[in-house]
Amino acid sequence: MAGGPLTNTAVPLSTSLTLQSLNGLFAIYKKQGPTSADVLNKLKEVLLKEAGVKNPNPRKRKKQNLKMGHGGTLDSAASGVLVVGVGHGTKMLSTMLAGSKKYVAVGELGKATDTLDATGSVIQEKDFDHVTKADLEEKLKAFTGDIMQVPPLYSALKKDGQRLSVLLKKGHKVEAKPARPVTVYNLSLQGFNPPHFTLDIECGGGFYVRSLVDDLGKALSSCAHVKELIRTKQGQFTLEEHALREEQWTLEHIVRTMQPCEVPKSEPPSNRSKTLKETNRLDKEKAE
Repeated sequence: MAGGPLTNTAVPLSTSLTLQSLNGLFAIYKKQGPTSADVLNKLKEVLLKEAGVKNPNPRKRKKQNLKMGHGGTLDSAASGVLVVGVGHGTKMLSTMLAGSKKYVAVGELGKATDTLDATGSVIQEKDFDHVTKADLEEKLKAFTGDIMQVPPLYSALKKDGQRLSVLLKKGHKVEAKPARPVTVYNLSLQGFNPPHFTLDIECGGGFYVRSLVDDLGKALSSCAHVKELIRTKQGQFTLEEHALREEQWTLEHIVRTMQPCEVPKSEPPSNRSKTLKETNRLDKEKAE
């Protein structure tokens, strides 16, 4: 997904396409509240209904022809760009995990939470009156470039096959993962209105904005948590140009914005002929 602008598929919108014939990547807008998995299941449900499936259950993976996944989980409290892979596009999602991402984050000084964001319980309160805009801008320099970062306890990272966040909610004791290398390409202060401050962030894969804000609060001899988080770019997909809002979750809009991928020649001929037959059948039904 590196380099070059996105290109639209050349498939005429008048052509009836089965969901199974879609192969590529596109972006949707994830609103604040639901998990990334919830949003993906909602998208599947909408598309399956459009395809004429009665009482679709997107959580059932068996006997389901619609292969879909997302790359780069957004926290439930976060919003913004979520890249979706469909068909063979799901195999391209690993590039979304490693590629460049951009965020706008609003942090709040003086309060630390167990989740490092506004969804958690306040576990510490400290004075922040001494923090100035100049202090913040100076401390940001230490968090730019190749740095080491400890991921949050409440995260999608797993231990023994289960997410750390799930284990914590079940009452299990969880140890923090060791610090790991991450890259911050650009980091700047966009606004400072104590106790709130706004950061513009461009980073690589594996980076946690919540950890950055928590570490920044400590570096300022105070504490902080993320109050609001918006992902504005993931790979080549931007919030303004590519992210489909819920009312745009239709086959037509997906075809217009999808970055297609090649179907491997090694795919069994039976699968390809099945998709072709299904497409022809729908074309015939539409003509009638």
